[in-house]
Amino acid sequence: MKIVKVIGSLCLINSASAFAPSRCTMSTHRSSSLHADVAEAESDVAAITTDPKEAVKLFGRLAEKYIMLDSTAGMCCYSACSDCEYREPGGGYRMADQSSARPKWIPCYDHREFGSGKEHTTKWSTDIFTEGPAVTKEEFIERVKKIEFAPPLGGPFLAKSAAAIEDESAAAALFDILAGEKEKLTRFRMGKEMKVISGGEEGVTWNHFSTALGAK
Repeated sequence: MKIVKVIGSLCLINSASAFAPSRCTMSTHRSSSLHADVAEAESDVAAITTDPKEAVKLFGRLAEKYIMLDSTAGMCCYSACSDCEYREPGGGYRMADQSSARPKWIPCYDHREFGSGKEHTTKWSTDIFTEGPAVTKEEFIERVKKIEFAPPLGGPFLAKSAAAIEDESAAAALFDILAGEKEKLTRFRMGKEMKVISGGEEGVTWNHFSTALGAK
């Protein structure tokens, strides 16, 4: 409501100075709202502080060793052709999928399937949303705690025997980041918000994750 009032005031001021009615369009309102949302999100992230060891306990439960990326990249022959449309500016290739020796990514999708027949269902989508498309904060925390931990790529090293979640504050903070002001977190929203955390990439890495939780 404050944004609407401010925009309305600006429209009146412009109208008075020009001695003619001013057009206050919906695009202006949307732009102002977007900037306000971004500023609020940045403020919320800045206010979060998490022990890196507690954050890695979550990341090691949600991250995976495999991720599916760009389905069209699977058509590349990887022969270093000079005019290859699948080459990155830095010289690398766009990859259809990637694997890692240790869990490295939290995929931003719940399920993905390529025309080649490859498909992947993420463990967060099956281990958290076990009984439907939405969970409460309490359900989210309890189900994350039950996911098997594996030492991930990134963050402080923790052995599996030392990765039990006793302090639930980090898991609660992660729910708040993903769900916003909603009482329940949906599978769709979780994927969407992780895409935001990753900066538009297909998977959330430790660097993205630790930044979002203030675990630097």
